[in-house]
Amino acid sequence: MARYPSLKNDDYLEALFRRFPRGVKPLLELHDALMREPSELDIATRELISAYVSGLNACRFCYGAHKAMAQAFGVDPELVEALVTSGPANAGIDKKLVPLLDYVRQITENPARTTDRMAEAVYAAGWSEDALYDAVAVAALYAYMNRILEGAGIEPKPVFSAPSEDELKARREGDYSGWGRKAGLID
Repeated sequence: MARYPSLKNDDYLEALFRRFPRGVKPLLELHDALMREPSELDIATRELISAYVSGLNACRFCYGAHKAMAQAFGVDPELVEALVTSGPANAGIDKKLVPLLDYVRQITENPARTTDRMAEAVYAAGWSEDALYDAVAVAALYAYMNRILEGAGIEPKPVFSAPSEDELKARREGDYSGWGRKAGLID
């Protein structure tokens, strides 16, 4: 039985949002604002953060979706997996990203233990306050989305594990509100 009896066991996010439409439009607009508007963090980095947070939260749907989205913007899916399993310092990422992703990990796993010293390390690596805020905002958005998807028991789509080049191109060219319009969720 599905966690929400009005949904089928094989329903995806679209069905969940159709069943519970309240707030979907502003939620997709928030996704566009945080994930696609200009930022010191490029789209690839923001998608990497969303996949990383989702992996830390063990949200299979969002982890798969955003690992594929990060791949569409040039991030190696194996790097995402290494981040989740080994942590930023051991994943072989650009050293500038390590303190930023350490901060993201801390606010994901135990936000009350985030320290000023961690923020100072982000700034010392060359990031601005705006970049840190954007990273925190993306992490917070995906903490929310992870709980929505896991609370509903929504499974990942098979396409997430091996997206075609056409699917990756569509991800690069689209935005979240566009996806919502295409899915018939918003006008």
